[in-house]
Amino acid sequence: MPHAIPRPWKPADVAKMKRLAGEGLSARLAAKELRRTTGAVKFKAMAEGVRFHAIEQPVGSQKKLGRLRRKVGMHATLRRRAA
Repeated sequence: MPHAIPRPWKPADVAKMKRLAGEGLSARLAAKELRRTTGAVKFKAMAEGVRFHAIEQPVGSQKKLGRLRRKVGMHATLRRRAA
């Protein structure tokens, strides 16, 4: 499947991204608001020196992933997420 041509970042998009980060949104929620992928928003934020807040995760979700990684190895976790 061919890759889509990325939409260039306009100054207004960058300003909106900075505003959303300042409001305390996560990169994932800002990506939805900007109608871009999370990866694109994170990469542009890194290039612009913008930091997003971490999203709140359900209690124990990181422990569960850690146990799974130790049990079957890191690659199994990545395959599970991709499926």
